[in-house]
Amino acid sequence: MRKFALLTLLGLFSSLFAAFAADDQAKDSKVTDRVQAAADVLNEIQGAPDKGIPERILSSSECVAVVPSMLKGGFIFGAKYGRGLASCRTPKGWSAPAFFTVEGGSFGFQIGGQAVDLVLLVMNKNGVQHLLSSQFSLGADASVAAGPVGREAEGDTDWKMRSEVLTYSRARGVFAGVTLNGAVVKQDRNSTREFYGHMVTSKASLTGEVESPASANAFLTTLAKWAQEAAK
Repeated sequence: MRKFALLTLLGLFSSLFAAFAADDQAKDSKVTDRVQAAADVLNEIQGAPDKGIPERILSSSECVAVVPSMLKGGFIFGAKYGRGLASCRTPKGWSAPAFFTVEGGSFGFQIGGQAVDLVLLVMNKNGVQHLLSSQFSLGADASVAAGPVGREAEGDTDWKMRSEVLTYSRARGVFAGVTLNGAVVKQDRNSTREFYGHMVTSKASLTGEVESPASANAFLTTLAKWAQEAAK
């Protein structure tokens, strides 16, 4: 009886996760829409400096990744699924975007779903090396922590010593640090092919080997603007 109940719950979880993924793909079928959405997320978050990412942290980051409208939800088991893009600093400026998915689960009693915007900041070279790979796990491969928020967090230096990746989420207008232990980040090959017209590795785009298409300007211009403001 217990085995049957467990199999039933796992079936419900799998169906829910598949439904979230299918719904996400249907709503966000165009990669260029996701690029613009990521730019909008950064503008809205950093447009409220008292509640946004501290300038010192943003100016110290090696890479910035945004997942617009990541889906969260579940019944008994929680599920997370999202599709986003990242850019890293290069000698010539911010790199061409690399596209990725975030997938992960957390145990606990949860009912219902919620869409959140997710921001990940890669804070050092070790974190960059993980991002350059085709897949890595937050908390297992790369150390991760909820990022501090607002100007009052400027003096907190613990983040710099303990974490390769800082994570944030925004839901219903509330922006805060969030823990994503166990979430798996991997290259979104379908979006990469759609955007570039052919397969490009995350390493090639994030290290500046690939020329950034004009369709990436919305995100890269916005990122450069806020990074420059933070560095002042």
